[in-house]
Amino acid sequence: MARDRPERARDARWRAAADVLAQVRREPGITRASVARRLNLSTGSTTEITARLRDLRLLTETPAPVRGRGRPTTVLAPHPSGPLVLAAELRQEDWRCAVATLDGRVAHLQTGRHAGREPGPVLAALRQVLDRSWRRYGERVRAVSLAVAATFVDGDLVQASSLGWGPVDLTGLSAGTGLPLLVGNDATLAGVAEARTGSAAGAATALHLLVEVGIGGALIVGGHPVTGAGGAGGEYGHVPFGDRRLRCPCGARGCWDLEVDGRALARHLGDPPPADPHTYMREVLDRAPRDAAAARAVATVASALASGIAGLVNAHAPDVVTLGGFAGSLRAAAPAGFDEAYAGGLMTFRRAQPPPVLDAAHGDEGALRGAVAVGLDHVTSEAALASWAERHPR
Repeated sequence: MARDRPERARDARWRAAADVLAQVRREPGITRASVARRLNLSTGSTTEITARLRDLRLLTETPAPVRGRGRPTTVLAPHPSGPLVLAAELRQEDWRCAVATLDGRVAHLQTGRHAGREPGPVLAALRQVLDRSWRRYGERVRAVSLAVAATFVDGDLVQASSLGWGPVDLTGLSAGTGLPLLVGNDATLAGVAEARTGSAAGAATALHLLVEVGIGGALIVGGHPVTGAGGAGGEYGHVPFGDRRLRCPCGARGCWDLEVDGRALARHLGDPPPADPHTYMREVLDRAPRDAAAARAVATVASALASGIAGLVNAHAPDVVTLGGFAGSLRAAAPAGFDEAYAGGLMTFRRAQPPPVLDAAHGDEGALRGAVAVGLDHVTSEAALASWAERHPR
């Protein structure tokens, strides 16, 4: 343990700096004076810390607009030569990749489609995109953060039902770069984004649910997901809220997944199982306003969604529930049935003041923004800042 003390002492020097950078992420365009107030720092300490971050090409300071009397202050922003995170999202039909600066802003978004169910070609195409970013930004890139609609255990992808994948090795995406590869479930990361800067911002405990192909989600406490042993928690789509006669691709029976997505709509409409449940759901939602059969199917699925949400509220007691993907569209298409099923599934003592159910603020970008948030957590940690300082001495 004594051997670790120098490293611990080195990292501790960066704790306040990490707090300042976290505040810049929470409030892009924040002034130095506001940072001091938020973090309860003295003016002198804030000046010293921001000067150090400026010298190390982590932040820039520009004069803030003058508003009334008082000392002039500065606006804090990422340095144009500062660290970056590469964030990517891999979905059933496509992928997207972006670069993020220390304030969480996303730039240079690239998108593409993939045609196959074999992981090799899909990952090779994504690696090519990442390689282009590495060539462009060089050592400024400090981490790669990836969101996938998949189950992860101890950082390993063990199953991605919507992609038709079993266990897949993702390490090739950053092999040879020396960069950490951070991976996570798409719904979990979307929940992180909502809790940090979205509809659940400020909530101590938030439940996020995302309907795409099946339903995923996360319980977020203090801005961080509760992921359980091995990091595999939050598989809400595989709780047995559904028909026990139906077997899910995950191997279990009665999964909630099968009651809330395009596969459920197809059953209710008497159609064969759709090859692409995501596209099928979009098409049924689009025609529901003028097609009575489609409207009835959507209402049935919306009620199944609401009943399950009530069960999770009874279990977790969140301050707020946020809905991503198709979940908000299902509620909007059948609001009365949704509300009735939600209230009916709540324990009596919760019905007077049930947790509000809100649409996600980040919409389709939730998982990617969550990947950015997790990546920036890594590159602004005390250890990462100390490493950056060693590479960029003043």
